[in-house]
Amino acid sequence: MINIEVIQGDITKLKVDAIVNAANCSLLGGGGVDGAIHRAAGPELLQACIPLNGCETGKAKITPGFKLPAKFVIHTPGPVYRDGLHGEPELLESCYKSCLALAEEKNCETVAFPAISTGVYGYPWKEATEIAVKTVRNFPAKNVKKVIFCCFSTEMEKIYRDVFKCA
Repeated sequence: MINIEVIQGDITKLKVDAIVNAANCSLLGGGGVDGAIHRAAGPELLQACIPLNGCETGKAKITPGFKLPAKFVIHTPGPVYRDGLHGEPELLESCYKSCLALAEEKNCETVAFPAISTGVYGYPWKEATEIAVKTVRNFPAKNVKKVIFCCFSTEMEKIYRDVFKCA
């Protein structure tokens, strides 16, 4: 069973095996956590992403962490939220599963996730958090021992703590 921790902080500062990037489909950088990860990792991250030829929503691809304290960056484009009736929940769940599968493949023991799709992609915070917690809890991990949900704001941290207590 995966040990889960909820923190408020900067995901780019975490010394873990892998951090997850809430990327866009191009994988070439963007705003929010994506931009922060690209800035902190340095220009080598962009160079490593170019030959990956992007990534489909709900899937994941992995690169080295370069200047980050994390060994790897797992990039996953989350769904843009419309109304929850266009496959968004399944796609968001797939993001978490795809990231954990790549972490398993690379023998990562510690993985940190941001709140995927909850920024400019507009996913309602509580619903996204419920999917994240449930998916990680139910993932049949062999190598991954600990997942950190790293929240940018204290408001998001509170939602994660509330959902975690009830889940």
